[in-house]
Amino acid sequence: MKIRGLLIATVAAAGMLGFSAGAMAADYAIVLKTLSNPFWVQMKEGIEAKAKELGVEVDIVASPSEEDFQAQLQLFEDMLNRDYKGFGFAPLSPVNLVNPAAAAYKKGKPIVNIDEKVDMKALEAAGANVEAFVTTDNVKVGEKGAQFIIDQLGADGGEVAIVEGKAGNASGQARHDGAKAAFEATSNVKLVASQPADWDRLKALDVATNILQGSPDLKAFYCANDTMALGVMQAVQNAGKAGKVLVVGTDGAPEAREMVAAGRLTATVAQDPGQIGATSLEILVEAVKAGKLTPVGSEPKQVAVDSVLVTK
Repeated sequence: MKIRGLLIATVAAAGMLGFSAGAMAADYAIVLKTLSNPFWVQMKEGIEAKAKELGVEVDIVASPSEEDFQAQLQLFEDMLNRDYKGFGFAPLSPVNLVNPAAAAYKKGKPIVNIDEKVDMKALEAAGANVEAFVTTDNVKVGEKGAQFIIDQLGADGGEVAIVEGKAGNASGQARHDGAKAAFEATSNVKLVASQPADWDRLKALDVATNILQGSPDLKAFYCANDTMALGVMQAVQNAGKAGKVLVVGTDGAPEAREMVAAGRLTATVAQDPGQIGATSLEILVEAVKAGKLTPVGSEPKQVAVDSVLVTK
């Protein structure tokens, strides 16, 4: 792996290769969100394993953070200058990678949308389409987390809150929507707060602290990712309410799983990022073999990888 201010990795069936101007281009290119989050590291590992299985070479790049839209855009644009057979991409926002994705499509290269859905109207307006959208059904993820809370509260019910991701983020919004719908459909459960913490642990700590102060009878939090759930868990502990307020996260990150096993975090709804990545590469390879692109305006494949509730 070489690091030049951005996180860049190259994967091959035979092992790790450098991503440099003088190196032979790999077959496929994948642009992920970041490698500073365990979720995306697991996805990278899933892609690596599938690349080895299929006997293909893949260059994997990622933004240094989930805030750096411009870095991710530059990475994708740089990759367009190399002779890849196809591209996979997980945009940081619905629109930040529309232009390079469209450029790849117009070069006759299949593209697969991973995890975070691109703005399909904008992509169509740019004269392009994707072969498939591969992700977890995030509405069901939020619904699954909320339903677990509802079941745990039982007949007594009570007040609950949602800690949202970053405004405008499609997967976070879908999780929020699924959880909100489940809570609002349950007569003895009252949703008293729903606030964003931008996927950040410290922000989530502050948000949860404020919610607990404003709603002292709160019984549970649903958090749209595990990073925020760990911050919320700390807020609950700081308030002296550990074991009294449920905290459910999302993603199944390693630290969150450890906290669930230790009885400090109530549960997490685990996605399977490795399988999402592997499936995305497999579809991309199949699309290249097929030799034709999904026409502009046509409905691409929708591939949902299931999630699993992780409890102690």
